[in-house]
Amino acid sequence: MEAKDEIILININGTDRPGVTATLTEILAKNNAVILDIGQADIHSHLSLGIMFQCTAGNSGNILKELLFKSYELDVAIRFSPISEKDYNLWVSMQGKNRYIITILGRKLTAKQIAGVSRIVAEQGMNIDDIKRLTGRIALEESERSPKASVEFSVRGTPLNKEKMKAEFMRLSAEQEMDISFQEESMFRRMRRLICFDMDSTLIDTEVIDELAIRAGVGEEVKKITEAAMRGEIDFAESFRQRCSLLKGLDVSVMQEIAENLPITEGVDRLMSVLKKVGFKIAILSGGFSYFGNYLKKKYNIDYVYANELEVVDGKLTGNYVGDIVDGKRKAELLRLIAQVEKVDIRQTVAVGDGANDLPMISIAGLGIAFHAKPKVKETAKQSISTIGLDGILYFLGYKDSYLEDENIY
Repeated sequence: MEAKDEIILININGTDRPGVTATLTEILAKNNAVILDIGQADIHSHLSLGIMFQCTAGNSGNILKELLFKSYELDVAIRFSPISEKDYNLWVSMQGKNRYIITILGRKLTAKQIAGVSRIVAEQGMNIDDIKRLTGRIALEESERSPKASVEFSVRGTPLNKEKMKAEFMRLSAEQEMDISFQEESMFRRMRRLICFDMDSTLIDTEVIDELAIRAGVGEEVKKITEAAMRGEIDFAESFRQRCSLLKGLDVSVMQEIAENLPITEGVDRLMSVLKKVGFKIAILSGGFSYFGNYLKKKYNIDYVYANELEVVDGKLTGNYVGDIVDGKRKAELLRLIAQVEKVDIRQTVAVGDGANDLPMISIAGLGIAFHAKPKVKETAKQSISTIGLDGILYFLGYKDSYLEDENIY
């Protein structure tokens, strides 16, 4: 009876240095081994290398002896595990299973947070294939520490109860002060091309209509209407009409003063720089005002702005607006329209906002993100960011700090 080829898994651990992987794989090459799988990680200059290879029957002894002697010279530990054909075929059959990406964000990440996410994954009968840090290395000194931390899990399998899993992630994120993104891995996740932002309380850390109202002396009245609309308690269009009417008589010069002093949300500068350099089309779809959207358009080279136009007569606001109101429904329509114009599949789009009127576009986008959002919006959106700045979106997109720094993207 002809002997079958052998399959062996080797695990190498020790201090990393140039040439370790090359030296060990050269031994396999000399013996005509076929590499079936390989993976390597380096943590604080400590190497962890795994290689699964196939060799002709009877040749494994020579290979393992050479590897053992060479690992001693290299001062690394090596372990050998034979793999049966049955186990190998089972492993191969699993590659068709669903794959998901879980991204966690926070000002800092703790063992408790990692353990919590890992436990939920395990309870859902899923397996973690890979874990990698997306943010830069964290300094020990608090004053020098990176203000954000992100880790990405690659997970394989089918959740026993996906809705329960998402609910557990939401509970954990609230308890542990972190954000958790759960996305199905697909080619579309890697090929996002259009991103649409709400403006007020998303790109800027204020509601412009509230700023205008303060100058008009009706700040508290307008603020209450704004908050009720963002919570979804009042129809947006009606609330918009009510607030605009209260601005009647305000001098138009006030808008320039507000625009020049807009408080830009944390992370926007970095985010916009990266998005433009990697080829994203960027749109502002706002229930606010086009005057301020166009100011941001010039500042960040944004491609599209759709917002509301205030009516001006003799240098004063009339309390009316021009054209149709950009409400939640209109935002979703505009996202679809821009995607068609740019020839972008809807699954390649991203939508970001904080209010109830952002939910329609968030729900249809390939990646919908609630940013520092109201409770109702956060509960409804599939993804949310509440702990760090807007550049946290980069980690949900799969970007890694080291790649961006190496390419001088920001």
